[in-house]
Amino acid sequence: MSDRSSIFDMIGPIMIGPSSSHTAGVVRIGLVVRAIMNQKPENAIITFYNSFAKTYEGHGSDRAIIAGLLGMATDDERIKESFKYAQEQGLAYTFKAVHNASTLHPNSVRVELSSGERRINILGISRGGGLIAITEIDKFSTSFSAQSKTLIITAQDVKGSIAFISNVISNDDCNIASMTVNRTGKNDIAKLVLEIDSELTPLTLTYLESLRWVKEILYLPEVS
Repeated sequence: MSDRSSIFDMIGPIMIGPSSSHTAGVVRIGLVVRAIMNQKPENAIITFYNSFAKTYEGHGSDRAIIAGLLGMATDDERIKESFKYAQEQGLAYTFKAVHNASTLHPNSVRVELSSGERRINILGISRGGGLIAITEIDKFSTSFSAQSKTLIITAQDVKGSIAFISNVISNDDCNIASMTVNRTGKNDIAKLVLEIDSELTPLTLTYLESLRWVKEILYLPEVS
């Protein structure tokens, strides 16, 4: 993930206040979590860490994360009333605060989301100006910003699999902007996260999903 920022990044997105870090960034984290969930969420346990733990209520980060989980954009006027909409849409939620997580970024938030039998656990950070980074998915270390289309592949750690996937994507005239790989152990389960510059065709996604060693594929749009 590049640390270089555009002028737009530094100015930040159009948003509902009070701040880009505590509102826009947190909404975007919620939107990414919702996209990874890939179905209507039913229950959320949300843990704010460090500076977020001290300020999340006063700065509206609690309303912001719920708004993102409900699919609201950063400039949606309904963010301030997201708790009401959560109740209407059947999303139950619990907030927790951890003030001294020394290994985590000051503006970190973890979301444990469930719906039926599906469970996900995601850690994100708000970097300011509405920028975010997703640093963990289900205990796998990651590093992506959701500013580009993102392909998340969970698969068996098969020899040559990364090169094979990269080749399939390149044959779709799609450039890989960044890639992170994390695995539970040699020849075990790996999670591959690729930020890409253009659309993948449905045929390519279907082909990747059909590979016997691929467990799950998620294709996320840019999150604004």
